[in-house]
Amino acid sequence: MAKKQSFGDKVLAQKREAKKLAKIVVAEKKANGHYSYKHKMVHVDDLQAELAAAKNQ
Repeated sequence: MAKKQSFGDKVLAQKREAKKLAKIVVAEKKANGHYSYKHKMVHVDDLQAELAAAKNQ
C-alpha cells in the first residue's frame, strides 16, 4: 500500500493559490456572420476588470 503523503503549510498555501483561476470565453461576430470564440484564463481577483474590458470591445 502507498504511504500517505503529508504536506507542509507552504505547499498547501501554494495549492490554494493555484486554483484561483477563471476561464473567460468571449464571442465575436465576424463579417461573414459566423462567430469566433476566444478563451482566456485569468486570476479571480482580475475577473471583473477583464469582463468589463471584454464588454467594451
